[in-house]
Amino acid sequence: MKPWRPLVMLVALGAGFAPGPAVGGAEPLDPYRPPANESTTIRLWGDRHLAGLARAWAAGYQASQPGANFTFHLLGNGTAMPALYLGLADVALFGRDLIVTDSDGFAHVRKYSPLRVELATGSLATPGEAPALVLAVRSDNPLRELTLQQVDAIFSSQRRLGSTTEIRTWGQLGLIGEWAGRPIHLHADDTESMAALFFQRVALGGSRRMNWEHFAEYSDRREPDGTVITAAEQTAAALRADGSGLAVTNASYLTPDLKALSLAEGPAGTFYAPVVENVASRRYPLARPVFACIDQPPGQPINPSVRDFLRYVLSPDGQAIIERSSGYLALTSAAAGREASKLR
Repeated sequence: MKPWRPLVMLVALGAGFAPGPAVGGAEPLDPYRPPANESTTIRLWGDRHLAGLARAWAAGYQASQPGANFTFHLLGNGTAMPALYLGLADVALFGRDLIVTDSDGFAHVRKYSPLRVELATGSLATPGEAPALVLAVRSDNPLRELTLQQVDAIFSSQRRLGSTTEIRTWGQLGLIGEWAGRPIHLHADDTESMAALFFQRVALGGSRRMNWEHFAEYSDRREPDGTVITAAEQTAAALRADGSGLAVTNASYLTPDLKALSLAEGPAGTFYAPVVENVASRRYPLARPVFACIDQPPGQPINPSVRDFLRYVLSPDGQAIIERSSGYLALTSAAAGREASKLR
């Protein structure tokens, strides 16, 4: 078994989306209506890949609130939460899951948890923009779909999602003939990467006890010329050379000789392919959220300027900016309304 290695966060403190369909008949949100203009400054910290989107949101907000000013410190996800709990940030923007140092650091300093508000959904396949994860096989593999329970039984030794047996061969997934006795070879990101931690949370019930015997992991690699070969690109390349492989990767690296599998939440669930519609609606279970954290002490109101800016981001105007500016995907009307209700 691979030994546990502690997560290390380097803190450097220095100072998208097509609108999804309404769910369950929910009415679209009302257009954004600005309050009386006030002079204020909102400090944004966080994911550097969100810089373009954050600046577009700020410009859109300033069109109706010219007294609003913004400062941008989008240095990376790892800087966002420390800036928030140290009082340097008003809004911390994240394109990846919170990790233990984020949550514990905030709780240690503030003695309560931050308020989390989802603003968008990650891209289908744009590197850096919280792309959805895909489970892929070679095109000559007859398998077409998996449940998350099966994924858990394949990748993990704990089976937290309820499978009674581990899955180690393709025959255990119903493949016959020459496939029946073949072991399943696994390829994925380094288990300490942000993509891997998301995968472990959603598909493995938070387990980090992998099927190490058949598991190969990859880390981003920098070539002598400075080019970075991402882990997801390496897993796709490894899969092309491995007829018995199953890879966790990014759809942008799939070629005609590889195919993504449809996924279902559970044994009785519907299978959804990783396509824009299913990622935007979050029906595809490995779609990734993009969210903000703000400091709201228990029993106290949200900073009015921060609240109003985030309401703008969640309005039809704010969500339309995602469509025009990036590969990120807009929230459905129902999801945007649900998130906006946190800002009352």
